[in-house]
Amino acid sequence: MGLIASLPDIDRQLQSVFVMHEKSEKLIPLHTHKKGQLSYVEGGIAYITVNYKTYVVPARHYFWIPKGMPHILRIGHSATVLRSLYFYSSDDKNDPFYDKLGIYPANELLIQMINYTEKWDGIHVNSKNYNFDFLVSLKKLLPQLNNNALPIVLPITDDERMQQIIRFLEKNIAEPISLKYLSKHFNLSERSMSRMFQSHLHISFLQYLKTLRMVKAIEMILKTQKPIGDIAFQVGYDSVGAFSNAFYLFTQSRPSDFRKS
Repeated sequence: MGLIASLPDIDRQLQSVFVMHEKSEKLIPLHTHKKGQLSYVEGGIAYITVNYKTYVVPARHYFWIPKGMPHILRIGHSATVLRSLYFYSSDDKNDPFYDKLGIYPANELLIQMINYTEKWDGIHVNSKNYNFDFLVSLKKLLPQLNNNALPIVLPITDDERMQQIIRFLEKNIAEPISLKYLSKHFNLSERSMSRMFQSHLHISFLQYLKTLRMVKAIEMILKTQKPIGDIAFQVGYDSVGAFSNAFYLFTQSRPSDFRKS
């Protein structure tokens, strides 16, 4: 049984941990649950959309979604394994970690612990089960890790004109696009174009373009075997050094190290 089919089952035992490991490429529509969700992304990329913002979750990262937070989840590659644990929320008040959405790099200990839970795939583990203490320990470990959140957030909008502009940027991501060039293409003044980004996406044109380039770069690094230099030019950078520095600011990792991991 897949994740979509399992959504109604997650909250059936509120004091349990529901375990779901799934390999897929799919869209899980807007939903919420009464448990906190820990999911580890293996071998690909995932996207979480909350309140008109899309958060990018690359391989070897995990995310925590607090209970009651409506979200859309998209698994963006057929080779991606999403390893999810839905935790009871009765002790969430013990640490502020559990009350906020976060995306974090996973260390080897956490990866091994999450992988170990695959033997309970598709079932609820509660206090009557021998393995429940293992899952309790896993949850308590999360706030103690070096939780430097990954700040890759791509705003979205329902505005049709803004969507046209976004599609143009995505199609021409390899080009040296400036605010002046973009404004001229859409017959707008630079001031009007800048205001559109701020009013509809709550971000500057330049910051949106940088983020879009990083998202596309991450996708290519994870989904293809293209050389890092080729990827740099395909997302609009004229040198590998400039691309590597920009990539490091977003991910705290160099592109080559990111691919190796």
